[in-house]
Amino acid sequence: MTNKTALSQYLVISRGQWDKDRSPEEIQKSIDDFYVWHDRLVSEGRLKAGQRLAREVKVVSELGVSDGPFAESKEVVGGYWFFMAGSLDEAAALAAQNPCLAFGLINEVRPIEEEKASAFRLSCETPGNAGDKE
Repeated sequence: MTNKTALSQYLVISRGQWDKDRSPEEIQKSIDDFYVWHDRLVSEGRLKAGQRLAREVKVVSELGVSDGPFAESKEVVGGYWFFMAGSLDEAAALAAQNPCLAFGLINEVRPIEEEKASAFRLSCETPGNAGDKE
């Protein structure tokens, strides 16, 4: 009997910009390789497709709505998708296979919280505890 680990969903955020010293041909090759890798993982049920994000953005806060983004260019979010993995380490190992990483992009991998938010539970939004665990 095979004992399969239940798979959880992990958000992958693509950040950064292409290396300035790479040619458009090199970058396009990495993009083509990305889609081969992407499509293989989708067919294996290990990745749920997301989308690239457009350049336009509005920042909404208690201060109102303003144009953005305001983050440094290395913090630009270019897209997102979801891994199905048995652990955060496994999801990170899948992300490490992304061909675009060698060309300047960065992948941030985050577990998806299954529980609703609560002011009484430690979370990413808890002041001063963003990186702490319960």
